[in-house]
Amino acid sequence: MVQPSTELTGGFTGPDAPAESDLYRCVHCGLCLSACPTYVETGLEMESPRGRLALMKAVNEGRVEITPRIVSHWDMCLQCRACEAVCPSGVPYGRIMERTRAQVRAAGLQSRELRRLSRFFLNAALPNPRRLRFGAHLIRLYQRLGIQRLLRLSHLLYLLPGGIAKLEAQLPPMGKRFFGPSDTVHPAQGVKKMTVALLSGCVMPLAQGSTMEATVRVLIRNGCDVMVPLGQGCCGALNGHAGDLDGSRAMARTNIDSLMAAGVERVVTSSAGCGSTMKEYAELLKDDPDYSAKAARFGEMTQDVTEFLTGLPFQAPTAAINRKVTYLDPCHLAHAQRITAAPREILNSIPGLELVEMENSSLCCGGAGIYSTVQPDLSQRLLKRKMNCIDATGTHEVITANPGCMLQVEQGFRSRKTAGRVRHVVDILDEAYGLEGS
Repeated sequence: MVQPSTELTGGFTGPDAPAESDLYRCVHCGLCLSACPTYVETGLEMESPRGRLALMKAVNEGRVEITPRIVSHWDMCLQCRACEAVCPSGVPYGRIMERTRAQVRAAGLQSRELRRLSRFFLNAALPNPRRLRFGAHLIRLYQRLGIQRLLRLSHLLYLLPGGIAKLEAQLPPMGKRFFGPSDTVHPAQGVKKMTVALLSGCVMPLAQGSTMEATVRVLIRNGCDVMVPLGQGCCGALNGHAGDLDGSRAMARTNIDSLMAAGVERVVTSSAGCGSTMKEYAELLKDDPDYSAKAARFGEMTQDVTEFLTGLPFQAPTAAINRKVTYLDPCHLAHAQRITAAPREILNSIPGLELVEMENSSLCCGGAGIYSTVQPDLSQRLLKRKMNCIDATGTHEVITANPGCMLQVEQGFRSRKTAGRVRHVVDILDEAYGLEGS
């Protein structure tokens, strides 16, 4: 293993600096290149995991300083963690990148777009569920009253300073119904197998409330008492990816306290990105004497809804859905959690449903949390690549298991002005259950 020279002054400092034991695992084999969406799209070494790690090591060894030019290469990373899934050396790239971005944040070198988004969304809205929900109500009125459509047609937004038009273009369509925590216990149907807590989260219950409701119905259909405990909030994934590790830790503590206090046997989430982060709370809080043990237990209790259902096992539906669909692997389900079989097992259990596999299903669609907002150009290039793969399947219905992927592909259908539908795995399973007896 290559070690840095002891004569060089390290450029990464503080408790959130990337660990040298992580940084120097990379042996430069290059197996990550063909798995990395930004390298595949650009062909540039500096937009690959290997190239970005080389820059990190150069900073750590004191050979270069953190500069905006270097930060721009780190900013292009989607944090999809596809490189981790193929790395023979086990480089924990996601952890390294989060800690590197924490160094960038501490140095005050975050991009203008990310600073703006942090001020109004990551730091102001996500930690405050009431504020987030109030903002979602305003956005829904703005969209449903036709104001959004008129402003976009008029192009007046482009006259406003600060890139308002670009930010507005990334607003997700708000759902007809919002979902959220409550003190209600949704009782199991038939023989009770387990009591579970469902993560409500932040954006998903506002933009995809119907999917959250479907999740509850699917869980109770499969013998679970379902609780959506009060006091929970955002999982902290987006803040962590942006380098705000303290903010992410605060959100993690909130969820550990609220969800574990419910006395449940499992914590279930319908968001692949949330599940990935929650399973890694132990790493995030390893230096917190009050929460390190609880975080480890919490991670062990957390399961993606598809993983949970196949492990029960779930009841295969008896009603047929006679149409073709394709499946998009969410990055943080396939790469971070290594779950690819469970969603397909559920889809293949539905009579009449034909699953057509798409090429490069696990190559990132460009959504990646806030990536489509802070890196819109490359995000759109990756979305175009994904939409071409979807078109090649000859299907018009995409099934996935992550809210960000759903929003991104829906945008892809809108931009192409083509008919298409994007749904969660639990949505189509719930549909099949609903057809029984009809």
